[in-house]
Amino acid sequence: MAEPLIRISNLHFQYQTPDGKALPALRGINLEIESGDYVALVGANGSGKSTLVRHLNALLLPDRGDVWVDGLNTREVTAHPLIRQRVGMVFQFPEDQIVASVVEDDVAFGLENLGLSSEEIRQRVAEMLQTLGLWEHRLRPPHLLSAGQIQRLALAGVLVLRPRCLILDEATTMLDPQGRLRLLALVEALNREGMTLIHVTHHMEEAVRARRVIVLHQGEVALDGSPAEVFADADRIRALGLEVPPALQLAQQLHGVFAGFPALPLHPEELLAGVPRYPHTHPAHSEVLNDHRQPSPALVIEVRDLAHTYLQGTPLAHIALQDVHLQVGEGQAVALVGATGSGKSTLLQHLNGLLLPQRGRVRVGPYHLDALQDVRLVRRYAGLLMQNPEMQFFETYVGDEVAFAPRLMGVKDLRERVRWALEMVGLDFEAYKDRLLFTLSGGERRKVALASVLAMQPKVLLLDEPTAGLDPASRRELLLNLQQFKARGTTLVIATHHLDDLLPLIDGIEVLFKGTVQVEGTPERIFAEGLSLESSGLVTPLLYRVVQRLQQRGWPVPWVNDERQLVHAVAAALRMGYERIV
Repeated sequence: MAEPLIRISNLHFQYQTPDGKALPALRGINLEIESGDYVALVGANGSGKSTLVRHLNALLLPDRGDVWVDGLNTREVTAHPLIRQRVGMVFQFPEDQIVASVVEDDVAFGLENLGLSSEEIRQRVAEMLQTLGLWEHRLRPPHLLSAGQIQRLALAGVLVLRPRCLILDEATTMLDPQGRLRLLALVEALNREGMTLIHVTHHMEEAVRARRVIVLHQGEVALDGSPAEVFADADRIRALGLEVPPALQLAQQLHGVFAGFPALPLHPEELLAGVPRYPHTHPAHSEVLNDHRQPSPALVIEVRDLAHTYLQGTPLAHIALQDVHLQVGEGQAVALVGATGSGKSTLLQHLNGLLLPQRGRVRVGPYHLDALQDVRLVRRYAGLLMQNPEMQFFETYVGDEVAFAPRLMGVKDLRERVRWALEMVGLDFEAYKDRLLFTLSGGERRKVALASVLAMQPKVLLLDEPTAGLDPASRRELLLNLQQFKARGTTLVIATHHLDDLLPLIDGIEVLFKGTVQVEGTPERIFAEGLSLESSGLVTPLLYRVVQRLQQRGWPVPWVNDERQLVHAVAAALRMGYERIV
């Protein structure tokens, strides 16, 4: 029997804080991964996923136990160059692995260290940039790319080296839905050609694409098996802070109402194919759209003719926004969606004064940013959560970071304000207030960043990919908290690639495409009218795809915004049918 590509024996690891405390991260991991395998590694925030995969290319070394890669022990320092040639990794924070000041130079960096010829380097770099859609950006500085483009750049720098094993540590979080699908198709094709693939993800619809799923919990292996085996026990999965794949979750709820629905589909295609025809011949009339219009609230945000160009007046000038219009009413929640690089983050940054209008007008509450003298006023009024949370950290410890802005604002009961903000994002005050920020997982950092914004208690919340890096339980908790803020009158503007997570919250959608608003409207109207949004990087949410399939098969169900509404609609349709028969 061939030696496994990766063998982990009794792996223990803990982080040491400057004050001498030990934070256990891995507790006796034993695993083998065969050459050519496709493994999904999942677990709640802080379960040890990133720590584990950093041991697989010797970025971290065991406190106890051993890790072998292709027969090489990571404890042997002389073996590290060979191990890192065999195992390539795209980090959870991809900007950490960008080393050059120009995109194409960054992709070439690893090849130059291998001593390849200039001609082969040029050929490989060109092929990789074209494959990952970065060719037109090849001469741009990486820091001017969007977060999704940076993820693709980091992936290009790894794939161009042709490693035997590829590790993706949350490498799809900042990609638009179409981009995610293209990336997954690419790495799965590489896997079919023999490359070993280890995919760390919080999205269960991605995990079920693997042949094997490993679940970590508090630094230990909790489950290990095929997707069907791992997700068979939904209660166990939820107890581990995860959720079953969306198709399975929705199917189980519908199956509980009508046994004709499939009970155990792992993939959306299986659920859609199994939607039964309406069991009654004369269904009651159904409403196509839920379009019960409410009185328009007072406008809190108005954007007119906004334009912005990065590096204006230089050969590297890049138009990010042009002629953008946006209106958001008090207490509304609006989603900004679109392909990677479409201008979502640039628009958000204009709404709290990080960027000021080059052309056009922006009003947020009482503040006109095209004529504002003191931007601090609007930043207290409109709090911004950035895509990369560590970019907005000022302090060393969690409690100090959350207290930073309220302290400047003169909040008197500072301790209680910090406690409230941490608890709103699901972090225990006593357990986290003295934690060093660098010891936190990616999801925990995002929670702290959000808490630091909430601590200001702004009237407007501007959230840039707020669910990225969060485990399923944390995403559900975030949605509930945002619904509470909205109910209290807080206005929300959310840039997101994961619209499915936020559908129950959203009143309107603004679809950006190459810096302009291409489509706007309610979620129901946009998707019910079947507008073609593929060019904007979107995929129709599973919920709407199921509603559409139900309607096609005769079910008198309206367009709805969450799973509970759909289950109730299906139950009501069945009752109406039985009543007509009687």
